[in-house]
Order: sequence, then structure tokens, then C-alpha cells
Amino acid sequence: MKKVLEINHLKKYYHTEDREIFALKDISFDVNHGEFISIVGPSGCGKSTILSILANIENKSDGSINIEQNKKIAYMLQDDSLLPFRTVLENSLLGLEFEHNLTKENKEYVLKLLDTYGLKDFINQYPKELSGGMRQRVALIRTLAVNPDIILLDEAMSSLDYQTRLRIGEDLYKIIKKEKKTAIMVTHDIGEAISMSDRVIVLTNRPSTVKNIYEIKLKEKKNPIDNRSDPNFSKYFNQIWRDLYEDI
Repeated sequence: MKKVLEINHLKKYYHTEDREIFALKDISFDVNHGEFISIVGPSGCGKSTILSILANIENKSDGSINIEQNKKIAYMLQDDSLLPFRTVLENSLLGLEFEHNLTKENKEYVLKLLDTYGLKDFINQYPKELSGGMRQRVALIRTLAVNPDIILLDEAMSSLDYQTRLRIGEDLYKIIKKEKKTAIMVTHDIGEAISMSDRVIVLTNRPSTVKNIYEIKLKEKKNPIDNRSDPNFSKYFNQIWRDLYEDI
């Protein structure tokens, strides 16, 4: 498979008055076109820092990041960040407005996305009138509207209750795969990572390194909910659980 992203020996440290604090000690992995990658690790190990560096929100301290030329990255934050005074359609168009790229064709593309993914009848509603799951779907469509090649998902479903989280995880997975996007997701949920991902990257405690990378090979890969019933699911779950908690 063709690589779209390579991270080599990425480091991130912060300076205080009296010391240097390492967040990321040595992070290396690559991502192929169309892959869904999840990053899991102990709380505070720097998972979200990796996404912030990839999105140019933070600077790296050392190492290299190679992204295939002309590939665009979009970042979907933990909070849906919908503006309460804008309708579903207006929120979905926000990224295009920021890019000064709100053309007729792009607006028609967003309308098509809203129609395809069940929001056509809600385009004139406001965020307060939507369920949590619908808000997340709007946030994803806003992300897709700018036509990114790589989508970064930072705990995108953590604010939802368990049942809604399962359902929206299914929606997000299907939309990302159908739109042929590459995705990198940070999550604390091991089951979510296994059920949605082609590979799972496990980080150590801070200062973090890559402890293991698992290629998720299920007997019959289907959708995220059905994948949880696969005979190999529990094997991966137990392996990743041990990786995360054996050093605590």
C-alpha cells in the first residue's frame, strides 16, 4: 500500500523555569492511503499532542513528519464546536468560509453530504435542536466539506453515552470509508479502536514511545458493531489491555 504519512522519531518537550518535560520521547509510525489508524495509550501520554503537531497547532521539538505532497489534513476536535447561532447548513459550511472557498460547487457538495448522511431535513435547525449524535455527524460533515485527504479524530465520541457512541462510531466509520478518507483517531476506548481500525498504535506512559502496533486481522471484517463479536476481538483486546496496564 502507498504511504500518505510518515512520522520518524517525533519528539515533543516543554520547558519550565527549572526543567525540561518530555511529552513525546520517540514516536515513529506510518499511515497508508485509506487506512483507519487508532492511537491508544495511558492518560496524559501525549496522544492528542501527536494530532496537534500533525495539524500544525503545535510545533514538534525534533524528528520528521513527511506527508505526501498536496495532501490536506483536517482536525475534528473532541467537542463538536458547533456555533449555536448558526444552522446545520451554516455550521457545515464554516470551514469553506474560513478557506474563502465557498463556491457554488462546494456548497452543492455539502448539501449532497447532508442528504446522503441523513441530515437533509435538518439543514435549517440549530445545534440546540439536535441530539448529541446528530451534532457529531454535522461536525464530521463540516470536516469533510473542505475535502481533506487525512482526518484527525480526537476523542470525537467521548462526550456521548455508550449506546449513542456505538451508533455514531458506526456512522463515522461508514462515512469515512465511503468517502475514501484516511483517518487517525485518538481514543481511550480499546474496543472502539479494535472495532474501527486497520491498525492500532499503543503508546507507553509519558515520555511516550510506541510500545506496539497491532494489525487488526478479524475473521470476517464487517462494521464496527459486528466486529466486536469476531472471535479475534477479545484476543486483541486482552493484548492491548496488558500493554496499557502492565507497567502501572
